Amino acid sequence: MSAEHDTTTRTWRLWTVLAANLALVGALVVVGISAHSIGVFAEGADYLADAAAIGVSLLAIHLSTRPPAGDRPHSYLRAPHYAALVNAGWLLILSVLVAATATVRVLTGVHEVHGLPILIISGVAAVVMLVGALLLGGDIDDEDLNRRAVLLDTAADAAAAAGVAIAGAVILAAHGLFWLDPAIALLIAAVVGWHAARLLAEVLKALRR
Repeated sequence: MSAEHDTTTRTWRLWTVLAANLALVGALVVVGISAHSIGVFAEGADYLADAAAIGVSLLAIHLSTRPPAGDRPHSYLRAPHYAALVNAGWLLILSVLVAATATVRVLTGVHEVHGLPILIISGVAAVVMLVGALLLGGDIDDEDLNRRAVLLDTAADAAAAAGVAIAGAVILAAHGLFWLDPAIALLIAAVVGWHAARLLAEVLKALRR
């Protein structure tokens, strides 16, 4: 497989996942607001942040294929590392915001949450993001920090959506236990934030070489 063909394939995969993210954002935000679910609303915000991160990754791939500047021979080759840095930063910031919002919701009292729409939209989102993660993970190597960052975002999205869907199913079956919604959002934020912090440290180490 030629380098040009490989780059085209990677770009197509990123565009596909970007389209899936954007298609889900509006539905998740609407359902999150109407169902009073911080978990679903956080999914929508997460996908919007991921869309921006994927855009950065696409730009990095474009820049990495350009010939280097005369006085800076490695200027474009490091672009994917900077894109991975942005992606990890996005994910870490978002995790903190979701954790803070979920904590406030728990401390101030959880209002009624509608389980059925949460279950449906989050189940769909989990399947879509799982397919996206499998699509992106086909040929990533250990040195490709940029695409690994996007893959991490997508896999985390699938896990988060599955967790919210499970919470929605329990809320629906129990006709209560509304505290599960911010609780699962808080747990997901902690896990994703930990992975984002590890990736951020790895990227910074690579940039110092």
